[in-house]
Amino acid sequence: MSSAPQAITDQTLSREELEALLAGRTTALTFEGCAFDDADLSRLDLRDCLFIRCTAAGASFARAQLGDTRWRSCRMGRADFGLADLTDSQFHACDLNNTNWNRALLAAASFDGVKLTGATFSDARTLGLAFKDSLLVGADLRGVGFRKQRLVGIDFSSADLAGCDFREALFEGGSLAEANLRQARFDGADLRQVTLGTLTVDQVASFKRATISHEQAAMLAVSMGMLVA
Repeated sequence: MSSAPQAITDQTLSREELEALLAGRTTALTFEGCAFDDADLSRLDLRDCLFIRCTAAGASFARAQLGDTRWRSCRMGRADFGLADLTDSQFHACDLNNTNWNRALLAAASFDGVKLTGATFSDARTLGLAFKDSLLVGADLRGVGFRKQRLVGIDFSSADLAGCDFREALFEGGSLAEANLRQARFDGADLRQVTLGTLTVDQVASFKRATISHEQAAMLAVSMGMLVA
């Protein structure tokens, strides 16, 4: 496939129109300012495509081939990526609130500066998945692995992090306030820069062998009703 992309700009595309473009392509496709809202794009082969300032609110990408796709400043709230292959995909400055990634393949996928409030990643395959400067407030991330990752500016407030692996992770900013930490592992993690919020005794047990600051330790003690002299 040629390295010079074919550009499609400012169009509202139906599934049939998109299928025709994909069938005839001899090069990578770039979609800029295009609209796919509520479209059924399931099972389409969109590998290597670039999407810039596109909208796909409520669209279905279920079981689609989305490997090596790049998404820049797209608005895709409520989109469905269930069972899609997103290997090596990149999302930057996108609105992905309330999206579904159930059982998606997210190997080496990256999310930078995105909004994923209320998103669900249940049973997603996430080896090498990376987030940076992103909102994951109230997201369902049960069982996702973050071991040895550098987690920069990630807001996990009220997220379901049950069973997540944060061993030896380095948190740089962000928040874990009100998150469900049941059976999450933080062995060797550095939590000194993350907001922990109010924790229960059971939640504090998850931080065994993690590093926290003196200020965080004092706040945890107060939250559990102890007096710090």
